[in-house]
Amino acid sequence: MRVPSPTSRSGQKIYLSLFDLSWAAITPILALYLRDSSLVLNPDWDVVGSYWLVSASCAAVAFLALRLQDGMTRHFSVHDALDVGEAVLFAELMTFLALFTLTRLDRVPRTMPLTHGLLLLGGLLIARIVIKLAFADNSSPQYHSRSERIIVIGANPLAASFIRLIEAFVPQRQTVIAVLDASADIIGKAISGVRVLGPPHELEAVIAEFAVHGVTVDRIVVASEADALGEAVQHEVERICKKRQIRLAFLPRMLGLTEIDEPAPIAAPVATTQFVAVPSYFRWKRLIDFTVSLSLIIALSPIFLLAGLLVLIDVGRPLLFWQQRLGWKGHSFLVYKLRTMRAPFGANGGCSQELRKPSAIGRFLRATRLDELPQLFNVVLGDMSLIGPRPLLPEDQPANLSVRLSVRPGISGWAQLNGGKLITPEEKEKLDEWYVRNASFGLDLKIALMTLLMVTRTRMSSQEAQADTHQAQTKFADELLQQPNANVPSVAAPELVSRAGTLLDARAARPRRTSVGA
Repeated sequence: MRVPSPTSRSGQKIYLSLFDLSWAAITPILALYLRDSSLVLNPDWDVVGSYWLVSASCAAVAFLALRLQDGMTRHFSVHDALDVGEAVLFAELMTFLALFTLTRLDRVPRTMPLTHGLLLLGGLLIARIVIKLAFADNSSPQYHSRSERIIVIGANPLAASFIRLIEAFVPQRQTVIAVLDASADIIGKAISGVRVLGPPHELEAVIAEFAVHGVTVDRIVVASEADALGEAVQHEVERICKKRQIRLAFLPRMLGLTEIDEPAPIAAPVATTQFVAVPSYFRWKRLIDFTVSLSLIIALSPIFLLAGLLVLIDVGRPLLFWQQRLGWKGHSFLVYKLRTMRAPFGANGGCSQELRKPSAIGRFLRATRLDELPQLFNVVLGDMSLIGPRPLLPEDQPANLSVRLSVRPGISGWAQLNGGKLITPEEKEKLDEWYVRNASFGLDLKIALMTLLMVTRTRMSSQEAQADTHQAQTKFADELLQQPNANVPSVAAPELVSRAGTLLDARAARPRRTSVGA
């Protein structure tokens, strides 16, 4: 599974497919026919030709300007779906401005860009989902150990070959998640599909930000000998690896090009789990999830666009925040939310001077649960279910994973309706186990209605809001406290440590709720 870059370092590759261009050329005529067939059957070529040329051109420009990527591949993801939505919205806005402010097309309704946009968006998303499902690996995932995450230092031909070797031979066991290089000219570019995130002296900040996203770095691989790094950088890399207990390796030695080190022991599996038998209802629940979630995506598309616009105004791009979670049968996947906080690290690798807090817009998106909408795409792609145990962060995983990992994790669940962030992981485990063993269509319908009622309240209780903010801030504070030599401004460092301690105390003292349904 390819891990995207952290929020403050995210970027995309330019990609444009033949299907995208063809669909952009077809949909203007199709939209005109659906709204008023006479426009196509008895065309006024000045009107029809102008609308077709402008709308198709705006779509092509939007696809390039917003860097639409991976358009027709088996690697389509939730992040890509949001990119498609952004491109379509931008294209229709340009079309509307060009046709109905600079000119007047009297026979074309002013709502035509809306019809065209829905057709364009629907075709692009459905085609990508079909390709994704057609190439999906339907075999049961093997749950032995999580993939080893590697950061490579040095963007050179040896590093590029190493990344390609991993992709070709052990993609399920090892993944290169980032490359660091001292050359400022190549930062932001990609080597063998992996982005260069910064220079080597920002290694600790990069590791910490990946940790914020739920991704632990297991090994640092230097694509050269130690003396090529320089004495200061070498000592800093060794210090970081020793402090965080990360294995350090030098690629020439690994490949036998120079002196060979003793091979490091293979990490023990995360867990060995025997999954439990689940009710027969889960055999056809997937069909319900796919149908309902796809219908909701279409029905809620205006709300998607509005929420995305609010995020763009509030915190800017990227619109999505992702975290790696453990899902069905133990395989890892990326769960997505709309961003409600600014990135914890600046572009130069330094930590933010103040702990992150959601703005008024962010609090509104969290209170109404609109930030969870992108997870509908996780449901369509089979990573999640509409109802089920919520996917947990690594530190929140219970000791016994056999029950909760026997089913797909859910957007909403029994534990969320009986305490959510106000209960302990042990209490969540009991609630989730009760749901898995008693799941039925009636229970799912009950949970869905209760969730809808909770969302329509449009606000969290004060305890829920406090716990929600503490959870995000404490995660960041923990990371800061583990990196005393990171690029934290000296004026801000004492305040950060003080506030982090306060957050940790508050987390320990927060109220608990217990309620196991029967």
